[in-house]
Amino acid sequence: MDALIMPFTSNEFMLRALLAGGLVSIACAIVGTFVVLRGLAFIGDALAHGVLPGIAVSILLGIPGIVGATAGAVVMIGGISLITHRSRLSSDTAIGLLFVGMLALGVVIVSRSTSFNGDLVRVLFGEILGINVQAISIQLVATIAVAITTTVCARPFLLLCFSPEQAQVAGFSARRYHNIMLALIAITIIVSFQTVGTLLVFGMLLAPAGAGALIARRIESMMAWAAIFGLSSVYIGLLASYHFNLAAGSTIVLTATLIFFAVFFVQNARSRRARQVELPSA
Repeated sequence: MDALIMPFTSNEFMLRALLAGGLVSIACAIVGTFVVLRGLAFIGDALAHGVLPGIAVSILLGIPGIVGATAGAVVMIGGISLITHRSRLSSDTAIGLLFVGMLALGVVIVSRSTSFNGDLVRVLFGEILGINVQAISIQLVATIAVAITTTVCARPFLLLCFSPEQAQVAGFSARRYHNIMLALIAITIIVSFQTVGTLLVFGMLLAPAGAGALIARRIESMMAWAAIFGLSSVYIGLLASYHFNLAAGSTIVLTATLIFFAVFFVQNARSRRARQVELPSA
């Protein structure tokens, strides 16, 4: 029992990592539910990578990385909206163009500087064991804001998950609430990159919510399951990284992915058994 609790009670870094990871899990569970239901994985991936140039510039200028990440996300969302509404190109094409363009720009900026070695690893893979109280406070505020916004916009978000036309018929602006949903995804990615990094935050958005979608039939239940799976991933991942000297952020996301596949295979096995029971009676 000591091996399961002692790392967090005797190590302040592990305790802060657990708090920060828990907040990331809750925010990603809420936002990831809509990413999965609305098929926004591509834009989520693009945002997770598209903030890299902004972070790189902020590091060069000596300003907080979260400021640069915000600027990068604004450019991404604004560019996608501009191309989609001012041309005949699809949103997927706009997302793909800005995705590769912003990622390439970030690599170019990094390649022109010799001071990014440690910073680049921290940006890409996070620094959850080095998280400070200020970053946890920012994550807490962002998580609360995401939860409140989702509660207020619950009905139009629910309609959007089924059909933008239904939202429009019900009197809600599909475009406005779609943009609010994108803003929530961006906020979650911006504040979470300090914990699990830009490359890994996408996994926390998808894996727990995807596992929740395999079990739940209601959005509220799906979010709850996603939060449970996310929190479990953080705890198990941190524990494994502590005892086996592994990279904490990557271990957390790997755990979340393994949980998804465990749920997937269990649900498939249950479905097969249910069909086998139904066939003789039929």
